[in-house]
Amino acid sequence: MNLEKLQRRLIEVARSNPPRDRVPLAFERRIMAALSTSAPVDPWLAWSRPLWRAAAPAVAVMCMMSLWALLAGDPSLITSDNLAADLESTVLGPLDQLEEVW
Repeated sequence: MNLEKLQRRLIEVARSNPPRDRVPLAFERRIMAALSTSAPVDPWLAWSRPLWRAAAPAVAVMCMMSLWALLAGDPSLITSDNLAADLESTVLGPLDQLEEVW
């Protein structure tokens, strides 16, 4: 089908049928009634529903990962000295790099 021909035909049909000057009876009242009966859009509702639906899978994934970390971990590596050193290097690591730059 030729799109230009179709477009010309649609424009001809639209020009041959001009819009009416009359408005249907009580048109404004029907529109205002439809607007007043519709509930206002709540943006918090749009966020809360998906977040609540995602809460259960997130908790399930967290429990599975915790169980996996507990069972797969080497108990000999978990000591308070290692944890303290790892925490310190993790927290203060970026600061050491910053001192090297200056």
